[in-house]
Amino acid sequence: MADELLSKKTPSTASRYLFVLIFGLVLGIIATVMGMRAWQQRQDPFPGALMTIMAKQSAALRQTQEQSRCTPADVVQPLQTLRALTNDIDAAFPQFKDDAQFQKQAAELRSTLNAALLAPPADCQALAELNQAIGQTCKGCHQVFKP
Repeated sequence: MADELLSKKTPSTASRYLFVLIFGLVLGIIATVMGMRAWQQRQDPFPGALMTIMAKQSAALRQTQEQSRCTPADVVQPLQTLRALTNDIDAAFPQFKDDAQFQKQAAELRSTLNAALLAPPADCQALAELNQAIGQTCKGCHQVFKP
Protein backbone atom coordinates (compact mmCIF):
# COMPACT_ATOMS: atom_id res chain seq x y z
CA MET A 1 0.00 0.00 0.00
CA ALA A 2 2.83 2.40 0.78
CA ASP A 3 4.37 1.56 -2.58
CA GLU A 4 1.05 2.34 -4.20
CA LEU A 5 0.92 5.82 -2.62
CA LEU A 6 4.49 6.54 -3.60
CA SER A 7 3.98 5.44 -7.19
CA LYS A 8 1.01 7.81 -7.65
CA LYS A 9 2.32 11.19 -8.62
CA THR A 10 0.59 14.34 -7.61
CA PRO A 11 -0.73 16.25 -10.61
CA SER A 12 1.49 19.12 -11.73
CA THR A 13 0.29 22.64 -11.07
CA ALA A 14 2.36 24.01 -13.96
CA SER A 15 -0.62 23.96 -16.32
CA ARG A 16 -2.64 26.01 -13.83
CA TYR A 17 0.16 28.53 -13.50
CA LEU A 18 0.48 28.73 -17.27
CA PHE A 19 -3.27 29.33 -17.60
CA VAL A 20 -3.19 32.08 -14.95
CA LEU A 21 -0.17 33.68 -16.64
CA ILE A 22 -1.81 33.68 -20.09
CA PHE A 23 -5.09 34.92 -18.62
CA GLY A 24 -3.25 37.74 -16.85
CA LEU A 25 -1.42 38.73 -20.05
CA VAL A 26 -4.67 38.80 -22.05
CA LEU A 27 -6.38 40.83 -19.34
CA GLY A 28 -3.43 43.23 -19.23
CA ILE A 29 -3.50 43.71 -23.01
CA ILE A 30 -7.24 44.41 -22.93
CA ALA A 31 -6.84 46.91 -20.10
CA THR A 32 -3.96 48.63 -21.93
CA VAL A 33 -5.97 48.95 -25.15
CA MET A 34 -8.95 50.33 -23.25
CA GLY A 35 -6.73 52.85 -21.47
CA MET A 36 -5.03 53.93 -24.69
CA ARG A 37 -8.37 54.41 -26.43
CA ALA A 38 -9.69 56.52 -23.54
CA TRP A 39 -6.53 58.63 -23.64
CA GLN A 40 -6.75 58.96 -27.44
CA GLN A 41 -10.35 60.17 -27.26
CA ARG A 42 -9.25 63.03 -25.02
CA GLN A 43 -6.67 64.23 -27.55
CA ASP A 44 -7.56 66.91 -30.08
CA PRO A 45 -6.93 65.54 -33.60
CA PHE A 46 -7.17 68.98 -35.24
CA PRO A 47 -3.54 70.16 -34.87
CA GLY A 48 -2.11 66.93 -36.23
CA ALA A 49 -4.64 66.79 -39.05
CA LEU A 50 -3.90 70.38 -40.04
CA MET A 51 -0.16 69.75 -40.12
CA THR A 52 -0.68 66.54 -42.11
CA ILE A 53 -2.74 68.29 -44.77
CA MET A 54 -0.27 71.18 -44.94
CA ALA A 55 2.57 68.67 -45.36
CA LYS A 56 0.67 66.94 -48.18
CA GLN A 57 0.12 70.24 -49.99
CA SER A 58 3.78 71.19 -49.58
CA ALA A 59 4.74 67.78 -50.92
CA ALA A 60 2.45 68.35 -53.90
CA LEU A 61 4.31 71.58 -54.64
CA ARG A 62 7.66 69.78 -54.43
CA GLN A 63 6.37 66.95 -56.62
CA THR A 64 5.16 69.46 -59.19
CA GLN A 65 8.66 70.93 -59.26
CA GLU A 66 10.29 67.49 -59.55
CA GLN A 67 8.04 66.64 -62.48
CA SER A 68 8.94 69.96 -64.17
CA ARG A 69 5.32 71.04 -64.23
CA CYS A 70 6.05 74.52 -63.02
CA THR A 71 3.37 76.58 -64.70
CA PRO A 72 1.13 78.84 -62.63
CA ALA A 73 -1.82 76.59 -63.48
CA ASP A 74 -0.06 73.65 -61.80
CA VAL A 75 0.99 75.61 -58.75
CA VAL A 76 -1.98 77.80 -57.83
CA GLN A 77 -4.26 75.10 -56.40
CA PRO A 78 -1.82 73.77 -53.77
CA LEU A 79 -0.85 77.35 -52.92
CA GLN A 80 -4.48 78.33 -52.41
CA THR A 81 -5.08 75.29 -50.23
CA LEU A 82 -1.96 76.00 -48.17
CA ARG A 83 -2.96 79.63 -47.75
CA ALA A 84 -6.47 78.68 -46.64
CA LEU A 85 -5.06 76.20 -44.15
CA THR A 86 -2.82 78.84 -42.59
CA ASN A 87 -5.97 80.65 -41.47
CA ASP A 88 -6.57 77.76 -39.05
CA ILE A 89 -3.13 77.71 -37.46
CA ASP A 90 -4.22 79.91 -34.55
CA ALA A 91 -7.30 77.77 -33.94
CA ALA A 92 -5.25 74.58 -34.05
CA PHE A 93 -2.70 75.85 -31.53
CA PRO A 94 -4.58 78.07 -29.06
CA GLN A 95 -1.82 77.62 -26.47
CA PHE A 96 0.44 79.77 -28.67
CA LYS A 97 -2.03 82.54 -29.53
CA ASP A 98 -0.17 85.03 -27.33
CA ASP A 99 3.32 83.87 -28.26
CA ALA A 100 4.99 86.57 -30.37
CA GLN A 101 7.46 84.19 -32.00
CA PHE A 102 4.71 81.77 -33.02
CA GLN A 103 2.61 84.59 -34.43
CA LYS A 104 5.64 85.91 -36.32
CA GLN A 105 6.29 82.50 -37.89
CA ALA A 106 2.62 82.09 -38.86
CA ALA A 107 2.51 85.60 -40.33
CA GLU A 108 5.70 84.92 -42.29
CA LEU A 109 4.19 81.78 -43.79
CA ARG A 110 0.99 83.64 -44.69
CA SER A 111 3.02 86.46 -46.22
CA THR A 112 5.10 84.06 -48.31
CA LEU A 113 1.97 82.33 -49.59
CA ASN A 114 0.17 85.64 -50.27
CA ALA A 115 3.11 86.86 -52.35
CA ALA A 116 3.20 83.56 -54.23
CA LEU A 117 -0.50 83.78 -55.00
CA LEU A 118 -0.18 87.36 -56.22
CA ALA A 119 2.67 86.39 -58.54
CA PRO A 120 2.71 82.59 -58.98
CA PRO A 121 6.07 81.10 -59.93
CA ALA A 122 6.39 80.99 -63.69
CA ASP A 123 9.26 78.50 -63.92
CA CYS A 124 10.86 75.69 -61.97
CA GLN A 125 13.62 77.90 -60.55
CA ALA A 126 11.05 80.26 -59.03
CA LEU A 127 9.06 77.29 -57.71
CA ALA A 128 12.21 75.82 -56.17
CA GLU A 129 12.85 79.12 -54.39
CA LEU A 130 9.25 79.23 -53.18
CA ASN A 131 9.43 75.63 -51.93
CA GLN A 132 12.61 76.47 -50.08
CA ALA A 133 11.04 79.56 -48.50
CA ILE A 134 7.98 77.59 -47.39
CA GLY A 135 10.18 74.80 -46.04
CA GLN A 136 12.39 77.23 -44.12
CA THR A 137 9.36 78.91 -42.55
CA CYS A 138 7.85 75.59 -41.53
CA LYS A 139 11.20 74.33 -40.24
CA GLY A 140 11.76 77.49 -38.19
CA CYS A 141 8.44 77.06 -36.43
CA HIS A 142 8.84 73.31 -35.89
CA GLN A 143 12.30 73.74 -34.38
CA VAL A 144 10.89 75.97 -31.68
CA PHE A 145 7.38 74.70 -31.10
CA LYS A 146 7.21 71.04 -32.12
CA PRO A 147 7.70 68.79 -29.10
